[in-house]
Amino acid sequence: MGAETRVDMHQAGQRSLAAASDDPSKRTAPEIPPALQDGFDAFADHLRLQLNRSDHTVRAYHGDLEQLGHWLAEAGIDRFDQVQLPDLRSWLADQQSHGLAAASLQRRSGAARVFFRWARRQGLVDEDPASGLKSPKVPKRLPETLTQADVRELMDAIVAAAADDASPAGVRNVAILEVLYGSGIRVSELCGLDLGDFDRARSVIRVLGKGNKQRSVPLGDPADRAVDAWLGRRAEWATADSGQAAFLGRQGGRLDPRVARRIVHQAMHAIPQAPDIGPHGLRHAMATHLLEGGADLRSVQEMLGHASLATTQIYTHVSNERLRQAFRQAHPRA
Repeated sequence: MGAETRVDMHQAGQRSLAAASDDPSKRTAPEIPPALQDGFDAFADHLRLQLNRSDHTVRAYHGDLEQLGHWLAEAGIDRFDQVQLPDLRSWLADQQSHGLAAASLQRRSGAARVFFRWARRQGLVDEDPASGLKSPKVPKRLPETLTQADVRELMDAIVAAAADDASPAGVRNVAILEVLYGSGIRVSELCGLDLGDFDRARSVIRVLGKGNKQRSVPLGDPADRAVDAWLGRRAEWATADSGQAAFLGRQGGRLDPRVARRIVHQAMHAIPQAPDIGPHGLRHAMATHLLEGGADLRSVQEMLGHASLATTQIYTHVSNERLRQAFRQAHPRA
């Protein structure tokens, strides 16, 4: 693992520890013992090099594990073979007592379980102390999403704004929103698109998703037209460093996901009555609207690139809740 990456991950762990404290300024994180730090770094290399996990995933795991490392150091534990199940439970209880959310506790307990399974295979521990570690229950919440009328209003507003602007940025932004909603792809997948990933004859795009799994996703006519318009202006920003990137930033480099998120949030200002969602919210909306229109769950799963059908099923709950609301508002005997 590179030195800069290790520094970034170490800082993430320090921030993670501070976030679990009522008063972060009064809680100093003790240094992680070398044996623990080496194990966490080796596990991060395993995630990246052998399992091909994304940098974001690796940083998240490493940050959670470093937070555990600081806590273990504070408890006087400096080797993995000293860790027992009560230690891990106390670690989670300590964070819960300082107000850490159930979802964050669930993520950290999951990181500990995955890490210690790996550590046992590597011979770092004889017994897996995390095998009996339970995750706290997280209440299921339906994701906020847009109605179909909201989407029409949003798209009409950004198309009108682009017509007034007449710059490459406005045309690109329309294409970004149309593709995100039209295909339901993730923002990282959108930013990773190359020019050759667009099959114009069949109106589909080839997407490289999680785990380097490829899938083909159809595009509708509005997204097709928006992409055509952007590709007609792309040369105005393209440089020698642009390569084959489909979506570019103003300096000609590949579009950064943070910029794409900002574009979506800014566009949402056009419909103040709707929830302020980002790119993932457009993905939610697309899935919900497909199911409302009668699409089968398996097809939606394939378009979204979900490994499990259970992940896709939350959108059926969103659709059903919409139906119940409409019934309660409109039916005379509701």
